[in-house]
Amino acid sequence: MVEQIEAGCACVAADEAARVDVPVGDATTAARTTPDASRPLKAGAAFSLAAVLAACGGGGGGGGGGIGAFPFPPPATGDNPPTPPDAVPDTGPYHYLQAKNDEEAARFLLQAQFSASDSEIADVRAKGYLPWLGAQFGAPRAPTAWAWMSPRTGIPTEVDAMIWRQLMTSADPLRKRLALALSEIFVVSATEIGSSWPVIMMAQYWDMLVAGVTGNFRQLLEDVTLNPAMGFYLNTRDNRKEDANGRQPDENYAREVMQLMSIGLYQLNSDGTPKTGADGQPIETYVQDDVSNLARVFTGYDLDIRANEYGAYKPPGGGSIESNEWTTRPMKFDPARHSMREARFLGVTVPANTPGPAALKIALDTLFNHPNTGPFIGRQLIQRLVTSNPSPAYVKRVSDIFANNGAGVRGDMKSVFTAVLIDDEARSPAGLSDPNFGRLREPMLRFVQWGRTFGIASANDTWKIGNTSDPSLSLGQSPLRSPSVFNFFRPGYVPPSTTIATNKMVAPEFQLVTETSVGSYLNFMQGMLQNGFDSKDVVASYAAEKALVLDPVALVRRLNLLLTGNQLSAATVTLIANALTTPNLNASSNDAARLDRICAAVLLVMGSPEYLVQK
Repeated sequence: MVEQIEAGCACVAADEAARVDVPVGDATTAARTTPDASRPLKAGAAFSLAAVLAACGGGGGGGGGGIGAFPFPPPATGDNPPTPPDAVPDTGPYHYLQAKNDEEAARFLLQAQFSASDSEIADVRAKGYLPWLGAQFGAPRAPTAWAWMSPRTGIPTEVDAMIWRQLMTSADPLRKRLALALSEIFVVSATEIGSSWPVIMMAQYWDMLVAGVTGNFRQLLEDVTLNPAMGFYLNTRDNRKEDANGRQPDENYAREVMQLMSIGLYQLNSDGTPKTGADGQPIETYVQDDVSNLARVFTGYDLDIRANEYGAYKPPGGGSIESNEWTTRPMKFDPARHSMREARFLGVTVPANTPGPAALKIALDTLFNHPNTGPFIGRQLIQRLVTSNPSPAYVKRVSDIFANNGAGVRGDMKSVFTAVLIDDEARSPAGLSDPNFGRLREPMLRFVQWGRTFGIASANDTWKIGNTSDPSLSLGQSPLRSPSVFNFFRPGYVPPSTTIATNKMVAPEFQLVTETSVGSYLNFMQGMLQNGFDSKDVVASYAAEKALVLDPVALVRRLNLLLTGNQLSAATVTLIANALTTPNLNASSNDAARLDRICAAVLLVMGSPEYLVQK
């Protein structure tokens, strides 16, 4: 079986290697922006995304705003869902607003969240993509990670239990999926932070990212900057001004907030392509002086622990520490530790003696309004959710929405995420057969999809799944445990000495792929499909699959829809279904034999190349 999965991943690599960039305006791009002739335009007034999201409960938090005009009827009032259009407009980049079948709905769900269920597929088909997104953005937030963790003080609980529970069970999976994408840009790793309350602090950082999904990028940038977890991770906590003994402000955060979280290394056009100088080389976005000057702005901040909180908590092992309320607050500003020197960066000057909060505002406004930020962040979100190599036109459309959501608001994250998910390049069926399209599924996303699809639960609500980072024994990836600030993989990663490199393509997730990790993934899945974790406290129920277990064809048909959006080839479906006929099962077969068949079917689907590449 290890050899089979290695061969499968080789096929995946070959599929990825075949990709080539799609120049703007070529025949492929034209095909993506040409409406399906079988879907005639439905007459109706034009409504912006702002109106759709607001009417569906998704307005607010970033100014609402739309993605231009859509021929979309106003949502119905009361409990009745809006009637989706029968067709699509014949102009603009958003032709596909309604799933024509279950496969299209499942495909959309697997990009927008972690999994697809029968009820969710029906919901997407009934509402259409925009009203469904509006409803999800506007739905009540599930209980926060901090609220679950805080009462468990004194109970040995790892950050892994917190985040697995959030990803596997939260009632707002769209928000959690998008927050996970943000966590791979605004990286804080639980593996490398200290404090008396590291797990509680990481829970609050996660909650902040979840809130950022429906907020504004400018506010998210500030929240990340002043968050205690980031303060520990990239040294902004107790970062002090220069002094006569040679101390200089720590430059770690100043460098990474530019390089990784806002503007990137090289100047970009609005479509994400690099600008070049007279020598044909990319133009750097910033230089070392920019880093050193910007670092002065991030001095003077420390944990906001109130006087009455010191020594207020008595750990089970004895002694006393501060209570954990400070983990919910931004870091506080101490003027005595803030550099009052002039700071020049990115063409902006913070005058000498500018108060710290005012200096911070100038710095963050500069990063937020920089022309690189929209395409730099937009391209990464496309890569995390849809495809590794988006066309420049796709990046530009998302970048344009970042710049203006249709209501004059810059950085409205609901509109940005919506633009990523409903763009023609994401929704067109052309992508299914396009070798340029798709992405390798991250191991942790495969795992969460398995859990949510097959009814995972923890009987004791302890969620002892643990750290799955080991590439030789586990997934080789674990949420919120990136090995460095550069995430689990770089957005521009190119597997060396491959056709991917020759074709000047990227394959970010392949930075996780080795011969060891390929075999380990299969072994890990094979073991946990039946046995779960923590002496079977955390297990999947497979309730719907048990009803189909005597019919291999029907079982594989169901798995194909829910796990891949029916993207397995007919040959693969037949191969798996035939493999399940031995041993033969009948009405008298015991539960163990039935579970064996279900788990074998799941393993074969989740190990197939057509599953591993998400399109």
